Amino acid sequence: MIDEIINDAEVRMGKSVESLGHDLTKIRTGRAHPSLLDHITVDYYGSQVPVKQVANIAVEDSRTLTVTPWEKNLVRAIEKAIISSDLGLNPATAGTVMRIPLPPLTEERRHDLIRIVRHEAEAARVAVRNIRRDANSDVKSLLKEKEISEDDERRAEERIQRATDRFIREIDKVLEAKEAELLEI
Repeated sequence: MIDEIINDAEVRMGKSVESLGHDLTKIRTGRAHPSLLDHITVDYYGSQVPVKQVANIAVEDSRTLTVTPWEKNLVRAIEKAIISSDLGLNPATAGTVMRIPLPPLTEERRHDLIRIVRHEAEAARVAVRNIRRDANSDVKSLLKEKEISEDDERRAEERIQRATDRFIREIDKVLEAKEAELLEI
């Protein structure tokens, strides 16, 4: 019973860390990376589809992405989707190939991005703490129903706290790596 509660909490905490990592890939650094366009969708025969499902996205050099749509009529739609996204990118189209130069980040923009990254990390920490609270309340309800002893409750809460601390350290490592990546020139 207690092991199920703790395992469930650990799985959910792991998903919070994973979600943070996924969210941070969308925050642009100075280097070109195909995952920058992951959240951009384009209208494809009446439905919204991610760009990576209708085009080939490649890294030309460290500051340039190339997007090659599989159908010629998608060039304008993809170009419009990239321009209207929150990334601040302007693709240059030559025939069916789009080149997307990534402008170098200014010092001010780097600090803004670090602020955003720290906010995302704090949201992940809060999510992990909420999961800890839920797990602890489940353990308390078992104690209340007299299914476990007070010693079992205390040991379970200590295990839950150790798991919480471990996942918060993971979040801090992810945050530290992303900050270093943003400050890299």
